[in-house]
Amino acid sequence: MAEKSETQSRRVLQGFVMSDKMHKTVVVEVRHRVQHGTYKKYVSRRMRYKAHDEQNQCHIGDQVLIIESRPLSRDKRWRVQRIVERAR
Repeated sequence: MAEKSETQSRRVLQGFVMSDKMHKTVVVEVRHRVQHGTYKKYVSRRMRYKAHDEQNQCHIGDQVLIIESRPLSRDKRWRVQRIVERAR
């Protein structure tokens, strides 16, 4: 079995923290716009990811970068890479 090389990149997504109620975990909502196949209208889509926040630094409304990682729990497969912008 071949190991993952350092050159292979992991997915990086940008989103907003929707919940910080869990210990060392935040819920990040990533929104993007997609064109509908039949009607050609742009519609908004969202996905919510649970991300690992080691120092509990993220709070609701913060804009963060999350990076794909190995499974950390049943639902967590992402880590907070950095906080882009703090909530006001």
